Amino acid sequence: MITTDFAPGSPCWLDLGAPDVQAAAAFYGAVFGWDYESMGEGEEMEGGMFRKDGKIVAGLGKLTEEGARSAWMIYHTVTDADATTRAVESGGGTVRVAPRDLDDWGRMAQYNDPLGGQFAVWQPGKTKGVELVDEPGSLCWTELYTSDAAAAKEFYGGVFGWQFSDMELPGGGGTYSMITPAGLPEERMHGGVMQLRTEDLRLANGRPYWHPVFAVTDCDAAVARVRDNGGSVQMGPEDAEGVGRLAVCVDAASADFVVLTPAES
Repeated sequence: MITTDFAPGSPCWLDLGAPDVQAAAAFYGAVFGWDYESMGEGEEMEGGMFRKDGKIVAGLGKLTEEGARSAWMIYHTVTDADATTRAVESGGGTVRVAPRDLDDWGRMAQYNDPLGGQFAVWQPGKTKGVELVDEPGSLCWTELYTSDAAAAKEFYGGVFGWQFSDMELPGGGGTYSMITPAGLPEERMHGGVMQLRTEDLRLANGRPYWHPVFAVTDCDAAVARVRDNGGSVQMGPEDAEGVGRLAVCVDAASADFVVLTPAES
């Protein structure tokens, strides 16, 4: 489960880079009931926060990187962004955005893993991260789709100290590796790694990619809202034993995410 105590290595923030901020705000507002709070005016200042029931659940900004696809960026808590950068480079990753301070909110950096998967870190200042998780309309899990799960586990384990536990998917669907922050019990699992064929990673032109999983009270109703508002569904809705009912979706700009109605415990 994801919590807001933000232990080192755990997800703490996510934001969406969208070509049309207002369209993205309208889409996610319709799908999840999020309210968008702009932090600036004018085309170059487009960006802000999503709130659910008054609590921050994600960020939104205008996609400005030439040739980049619209996607969610997931940030993980670290105690020292500069030390993490050295670990990324030592493990064969590359730096997209070097560590930098965002006023007194915190210090951030963004990277590529050795196969090109993008991720980010957050060294907290006065801002620790999102304010609502593991509830309907908020982040409840994260996933990495990659063509080489073993290499991914070696890299991310070296960077974050993550612990991995593997489970075989039913019907010969492969192995799913679940992620737990260093030193914490398996009840604190916050994500998973899934190996796919390179040709199945079309959204990122064959490169690995992370995506968020959002909890919803009714997966089928959420999927209907996705479709009604210009998005589409890559997989599902379907039931996953012990997990819940889920669907892999993409928004109107092709940013991917998952909606999940968790199984009753």
